[in-house]
Amino acid sequence: MAQENQTMVTEFYFSDFPQFEKGSLLFFIPLFLIYVFIIVGNFMIFFAVQLDACLHNPMYHFISIFSFLEIWYTTVTIPKMLSNLVSKEKTISFTGCLLQMYFFHSLGVTEGLVLTVMAIDRYVAICHPLRYATIMTPRLCIQLSAGSSIFGFLMLLPEIVWISTLPFCGPNQIHQLFCDFEPVLRLACTDTSMILIEDVIHAISIVTSVCIITLSYLRIIVVILRIPSGKSRQKAFSTCAAHITIFLLFFGSAIALMFAVLAPLFNPIIYSLRNKDMKDAIKKILFLCSQKTFSVSRSQ
Repeated sequence: MAQENQTMVTEFYFSDFPQFEKGSLLFFIPLFLIYVFIIVGNFMIFFAVQLDACLHNPMYHFISIFSFLEIWYTTVTIPKMLSNLVSKEKTISFTGCLLQMYFFHSLGVTEGLVLTVMAIDRYVAICHPLRYATIMTPRLCIQLSAGSSIFGFLMLLPEIVWISTLPFCGPNQIHQLFCDFEPVLRLACTDTSMILIEDVIHAISIVTSVCIITLSYLRIIVVILRIPSGKSRQKAFSTCAAHITIFLLFFGSAIALMFAVLAPLFNPIIYSLRNKDMKDAIKKILFLCSQKTFSVSRSQ
């Protein structure tokens, strides 16, 4: 009877954001610039791969998919962070919180799977180069990309549906910058130990991905070290260096802000600055855009 008389929570309050008059604008400007850079940089990588025929191969296909996922991965959290930095309320609805958790983690799981596929792709390319074209066919690449997305979004669905049925009767303060499982479940007015089952499944998924990626790159490194030509060895290392760096940033990000903001920030930097083909493709896009803008301005 006492539980029936309790007021159910309809929104959550982010208590970790500073008030506007206490200097939140100092956080808003750099975060906004980082978000713009992430969106523009990853869109440029995505369109460079789609428009440049020289980049139509499995490695760049997976890079473009990863960049596309990064756009939405950051869009799930950063715009709401920016809004909270300049808003007095700093709240999110119960439904909005569920959706933010679902898409943040679903996209994160999908990115982890795409990184795993990228490691396997590099393993086949370097360790079995003569069979690479017959194994990594365009059809298989599409199936792996689609399968990663389907699995990533289905895996989190039962957990979100279960959380949506839990009673939240106060308090409603989330001590984090966005909605996440641990701070939200802490506010539930019932036993949430069942979440351990889902946590085990998530842990198995993460450990499996990390093991596959680690073993793939260890094998790749062994094969590269056996290459007699120094130039060929350097080219092979250069090809894998960007993937390994992104892998370390993605799975090594223990802090929420690092995982949600800084790791996606480095993706366009690493893939555009360390890759000559990608830099050339981006330059072509920028040149075509400038030419089109110039022709439009002249016609007016």
